[in-house]
Amino acid sequence: MLEQRDLQSFEENLPFWKRVTDQERQVLIDGTIRFTHAKGDIVHEDRNKCTGLLLVVTGQLRVYIISETGKEITLYRLFDRDVCILSASCLIRNITFDVHVMAERETTMLRIATDAYQQVGKSNPHVQDFTNQLVSSRFSDVMWVVEQVVFMSLDRRIAMHLLEQAAIAGEDSLSITHEAIARDLGTAREVVTRMLSRFQDDRLVSLSRGGITLVDRDALTALT
Repeated sequence: MLEQRDLQSFEENLPFWKRVTDQERQVLIDGTIRFTHAKGDIVHEDRNKCTGLLLVVTGQLRVYIISETGKEITLYRLFDRDVCILSASCLIRNITFDVHVMAERETTMLRIATDAYQQVGKSNPHVQDFTNQLVSSRFSDVMWVVEQVVFMSLDRRIAMHLLEQAAIAGEDSLSITHEAIARDLGTAREVVTRMLSRFQDDRLVSLSRGGITLVDRDALTALT
């Protein structure tokens, strides 16, 4: 059963919440479950199974795809108050790829069942408008990743990634492995290791076992 804080999360993070009828609001409430995933849990991995719309209350999710050869590439991350629409892929026509969602930290979220969300969306245009805007935003994130892979050099992509991770962590010392970076960027660990070694030789970063420290932020930013 949802608590008052859950209803407050809906009101604060779903723009259409105040523009649905009491009956529509109750359909959404009845179709919602609050649950928590541990770090490393797979939240969603099959487009044929519509997990539903996910509202992150606290935590961090990684949304990624896997190639036929098993190579992963991160599309984007979701944090507190973010909403995941690709976990409800059956709401999106002609989606042809499997999106995987994993909890990178212990994550508490509200999951609105797809049938409940669809029912309200069919009767309320404000819900459909929100869905369209969210889909557009997420596909913009996906296209940004595609642009990086196709058009940007690896040194630029790694510099951008390190600066992004530092912004997430709120500090310059990162507990991150070369393998994790390779997985995020969809490349080989050996290639990442060679590039980071070059960065260290250029005194942009300092490498340690299981960690990387940004030494020269300005120089890394210049690479981007």
